[in-house]
Amino acid sequence: MSARTVLHVDANAFFAAVHQAEDPELRGKPVLVAGDPSRRHGIVLTASYEARAYGARTAMPLGQALRLCPHAIVLRPDHRRYVAYSTRLRDILYAVSPDVEAFSIDEAWCEVTGVLHLWGGDPLALARHIKGRSRDELNLTVSVGISDSKLLSKMASELQKPDGLTWLRREDVPARLWPRPVGELFGVGPRTAARLAELGVHTIGDLAAYPPEVLARRFGRMGIAMHEHAGGRDEAPVVPLTMDDTKSMGHETTLSRDVASPEEVDPVLLALAVQVASRLRAAGVRARTIHLKLRDAELKVHSRSRTLPEATDLDEAIYGAARAMFAERWQAGRAVRLVGISASGLEAGAQRSLLPEPGEDRRRLYRAVDQVRGRFGDRAILPARVLLDRADGLALFGDGGRGTSFDKEPLRRQGDDWRQQGEEPPVT
Repeated sequence: MSARTVLHVDANAFFAAVHQAEDPELRGKPVLVAGDPSRRHGIVLTASYEARAYGARTAMPLGQALRLCPHAIVLRPDHRRYVAYSTRLRDILYAVSPDVEAFSIDEAWCEVTGVLHLWGGDPLALARHIKGRSRDELNLTVSVGISDSKLLSKMASELQKPDGLTWLRREDVPARLWPRPVGELFGVGPRTAARLAELGVHTIGDLAAYPPEVLARRFGRMGIAMHEHAGGRDEAPVVPLTMDDTKSMGHETTLSRDVASPEEVDPVLLALAVQVASRLRAAGVRARTIHLKLRDAELKVHSRSRTLPEATDLDEAIYGAARAMFAERWQAGRAVRLVGISASGLEAGAQRSLLPEPGEDRRRLYRAVDQVRGRFGDRAILPARVLLDRADGLALFGDGGRGTSFDKEPLRRQGDDWRQQGEEPPVT
């Protein structure tokens, strides 16, 4: 093995596993996480491995999944909870090495070259440590791949799931990877696999043996990259994400009916602001700019934004900005059907100081509330304003709001790079 040692850590069936981790009654049972369980034509976001045993799959129409596994338990997604678990899993990796690169909300690379001596030079011991902490502290199983590059560690983690541990050395590539279908090579999507099949390339070994100059003429730079990857060659560094990589995070919800009263929209704004603030705190960031999105009964979208004097992760600051923007935008008699709040201009939280930071008492209170909600669910503690003015269930906590997570930005950005070359992003 070369001088580098890279781990790829992948949480298995992540969304479903988070629900199973928090509810012992769900463990060992088939679970489907779907955008709207009441609509059978929705899409399965994650199928637990118990559900996959019956043929249910992620990205499958919910109705089809339920025909295959009629006794499955269908749950709504809870993105705030997933971000909290993702952050805690990331913290386990940061305790091992500072060189951690998130690929999506449920997987990351960790370069351990400089710290491996602390584990007797044994990457298996280090990988078992990560798996043990994930199991003991989060009730999550993770698959870990070990190799000398990001490419091979990612491929290694895919070889044994769930709860896998695989060390894939460069010299193992011909025996372990080359016989596999070319579509299993990281970065080769279904469309590219179909185009390669037209050239007689069906396995990763076929691709490794194919003349690179022909691949370059057919696929451009991507053809050369695919050839290199098929041979197990990859020198890409593990790049820890900076705040420049973080775009925004937010929540939006479609109301159950048209609402034309500011008094009824107000608790929805508060509920959304609380969720956005909670996610900012979970990520250890603060937002400089708050955005408000409204969709009226005619499906016309209205949006405003407001930059704050200082970055914040406090509920009342986000709620206040959103409420002020709604007052500016709302017109008497105009009905609202969708409300969304998002935060951008994200900055790392303040550095620890011996002196109390303004608002720190409130922040400690909110963090304590976040911990209670993370353990017992979003409804464990709610603002009285939401409880008293829920207005026919309009202010939703954890059961209808759609979240957008900055953890998906690296995946989305890589997807954009692939699309520029006429390919779909890799499915993980």
